[in-house]
Amino acid sequence: MRKKVTIVGSGNVGATAAHWIAAKELADVVLIDILEGGPQGKALDLLQAMPIEKRDSNITGTNDYADTANSDIVIITAGIPRKPGMSRDDLLNTNFGIMKNVVEQVVAHSPNCFLIIVSNPLDAMAQAAYKLSGFPRERVIGMAGVLDSARFRTFIAQELNVSVENVTAFVLGGHGDTMVPLPRYSTVAGIPITELMSEERVKALCDRTANGGAEIVKYLKTGSAYYAPSAAAVEMTEAILKDKKKILPCAVYLQGEYGIDGLFVGVPVKLGAKGLEEIIQIKLTADEQVALNKSAAAVKELVGVIGV
Repeated sequence: MRKKVTIVGSGNVGATAAHWIAAKELADVVLIDILEGGPQGKALDLLQAMPIEKRDSNITGTNDYADTANSDIVIITAGIPRKPGMSRDDLLNTNFGIMKNVVEQVVAHSPNCFLIIVSNPLDAMAQAAYKLSGFPRERVIGMAGVLDSARFRTFIAQELNVSVENVTAFVLGGHGDTMVPLPRYSTVAGIPITELMSEERVKALCDRTANGGAEIVKYLKTGSAYYAPSAAAVEMTEAILKDKKKILPCAVYLQGEYGIDGLFVGVPVKLGAKGLEEIIQIKLTADEQVALNKSAAAVKELVGVIGV
């Protein structure tokens, strides 16, 4: 029997995540939305692509959470997207209301699932889902660092004119302006980027990474990024479904790790069949720890507003 992944929200991020999952034949997909006809139409269109792609994934669209029952993983993308000039934090109260409704339904129908949170503001929404669901922290994971690291890797590869396959990068902290790219741990074929480019160029790439989402919103004008965010959520999904024990930067609930307690913050973790299997604690410089603490403080402020 194939695994089952539900994607809440059939907008650009949700529909594209369904596309990646089906194309990789990772699981059967249920696309759910409050919009009548939207998830059904996109699911049917995607299903009709499967004979061409030679994939046997089944994709269904629905407005009824009963159809999502017994999902292995639920990816939550629901919420209003950013518009030009909006920060992720501007979305806070609206998306918290949406998250409350979604989590209640998901828990009722799939009490043993893993939750992967994509809705913004990411860290606060992940914390809301964790508190609302009552799930252990191993089963509620926010998608942030995988996307931010992918953006950093893209810019490094462009800067040095090398294959993205040679580039590894780590970005910690909250998913927003206070994220913490770590150049010391970012490498090209094992060589730290600090040895391959000037300090000024490293800083420029770190700044561009922190503003990566806003740069795309500025271009699109009426929407936000979706190819890379959905691919990032699917990489996490694959790591769990295939028990890959893959080390990825994700937003997880810290309980003293990195000196942070009771908050969702992006750190390197091992993802496998049990979800969050280990938090990898790397040594930070004093400046890096200060930056991470600042990022955590920004998350704390948001979760304080919504009371989670």
